[in-house]
Amino acid sequence: MTPQSGARTGRAGVRTMVVWCPDWALVAAGVDLAVPAVVLHANRVVATTPSARAEGVRVGLRRREAQSRCPGVELVDHDPARDARAFEAVAGAVEAVTPRVELTRPGICSFPTRGPSRYFGGDEALARRVADLVADALAGPSRVGVADGPFAALLAARRGVVVPPGATPVFLAPFPLEVLEDSSVDGSALTDVLARLGIATLADLAALPRSDLVARFGWPGERAHRLASGDDARLPDTRPPPPDLVATVELDPPAERVDAAAFAAKRLADDLHERLAGRGLSCAQVLVTAETEHGERHERCWRHEGALTAPAMAERVRWQLEGWLDSSAAGRPTSGIALLRLEPTEVGAARGRQLGFWGGETAAAERAARALARVDGLLGPGAATVPERRGGRSPAEAIALVPADAVDLTERSLVTDAAVAPWPGRLPAPLPARVLPAPVRAEVVDRHDRPVGVSGRGLATAAPTRVRVGTGAGQAVVGWAGPWPVDERWWDTVNHRRRARFQVLTDEGTALLLSVEDGQWWLEATYD
Repeated sequence: MTPQSGARTGRAGVRTMVVWCPDWALVAAGVDLAVPAVVLHANRVVATTPSARAEGVRVGLRRREAQSRCPGVELVDHDPARDARAFEAVAGAVEAVTPRVELTRPGICSFPTRGPSRYFGGDEALARRVADLVADALAGPSRVGVADGPFAALLAARRGVVVPPGATPVFLAPFPLEVLEDSSVDGSALTDVLARLGIATLADLAALPRSDLVARFGWPGERAHRLASGDDARLPDTRPPPPDLVATVELDPPAERVDAAAFAAKRLADDLHERLAGRGLSCAQVLVTAETEHGERHERCWRHEGALTAPAMAERVRWQLEGWLDSSAAGRPTSGIALLRLEPTEVGAARGRQLGFWGGETAAAERAARALARVDGLLGPGAATVPERRGGRSPAEAIALVPADAVDLTERSLVTDAAVAPWPGRLPAPLPARVLPAPVRAEVVDRHDRPVGVSGRGLATAAPTRVRVGTGAGQAVVGWAGPWPVDERWWDTVNHRRRARFQVLTDEGTALLLSVEDGQWWLEATYD
């Protein structure tokens, strides 16, 4: 591909205003931005405070690396529902200007400025008006930007500027290619390839022939070129979605709890997704409407830069309802939810994806993820858990149960970087089948009925010949392995531990994992 001064082949983006609340996940959690803090999702940093960034903590780092760069950093759990509830105040404030507010994710909302700009006397006046409304509703930083198209408007909001009409390509030109990563689900992989080809800025990308990018990268390449050129991300489709795609459910009796309404929304989203798939369509924007038995009505328009899946739609319904319930006394509903409606307002051709044969993404994995989403809908967030390998020297540390919504279930395996670390002193595979909730006292003696210990060189003082667990009868030892000595946290006078583990096989066919610490033996786990 050879750079050229290619003419723009698309349509200028719709004039858009974006309200951006930086570090929103931390603001919603009530964290002081002057304190080093990070938000963790699937053991990775997804948001940081300015003070944490000053210490070298960046989005994408593993928790251990973030703590090594900033030992005193405060850790905050990822909670999209909390972020969405808190952002309802911002969306409600912007609604005083226009009802066409679109939510991309908590912390960012946008709307087309054509009508409101004329009413308030231009984009500059509108931006000042919206900034004042958001400042009154929010105890945190916020910025407003206007440009041609949502992508450019978001970049303008990060700088707090209003880009004149028609000047968007010039405004975008100096931005690095990495800004595309936030605009697409596959942006990171594409920008990595383009960077290796020597393309550093959006101007470099916009100068390439769009046809060459389409031939090499398909739709992601076309979309990236359109954004870099200041065009709409996709070709406009003036056809309204078919009316039979609107999915509605009446709740009788009305749902008094959010989880009950969210479960109904999950079934509604599954039905809508199946109808879209039957037509070969995907939904990029959906209007969620909720009505109470007293006639109160709440609407929100949600957008996704890729395609909204059924779980994603149901998740946004939950966010919207929780935000509605947590709003001011004058704005919250006074009765149960009697009707839910999902109306796709922007649909396009489904581009599909390739499922794997051996490993990778499979249809079975997708069904399992949907089943876990249904369990969360029935029992509430965090009810469904999955095992995650975290590493460590002890079997109790090696695997932990974490909420299913806190990890990426599309990954090939739930294995953290720490799980494959060396961990000197760890047990050899396989791990015990049953780990006791709390260790049980035990006694291990040699053939002279003397307690077995471990020397300073990490060697057993004698061969174990008999073991007794708790108050049970003693069992003869027919085989053993070890010891595996561990000296943990030698620098910490409070949490310093020195212990050694043994694997023992008794004459009753029981395989035990025993440990000795300060002369006391403990049963930690058993093998099948």
